[in-house]
Amino acid sequence: MVNDETRQAIREFSEEREWDQFHSDANLAKSISIEAGELLECFQWTDDADPGRVAGELADVLTYCVLLADRLGVDLDAIVLDKLRISAAKYPVDRARGKSVKYDAL
Repeated sequence: MVNDETRQAIREFSEEREWDQFHSDANLAKSISIEAGELLECFQWTDDADPGRVAGELADVLTYCVLLADRLGVDLDAIVLDKLRISAAKYPVDRARGKSVKYDAL
């Protein structure tokens, strides 16, 4: 998902600025939500959002996700793959393909 070089660059960026002191679990979770809102804002009035702006906001969301995962000591690849396994059981291909309903309505 995020390679070691990227993860290390994020850590170093934060450490160099002594921002880790502000990175409580709650603050990082709030920051993810705030940045996700800014990502959504790119699409507020149009479906044709500026790709550069979208990429920048997406990078902010991912950066905070990496910081929170590091703080919690979780492996992003492992938790995403685990969640995909759970979702695959809830949304079997033969019943979910082409549908946007929740699993309990399949």
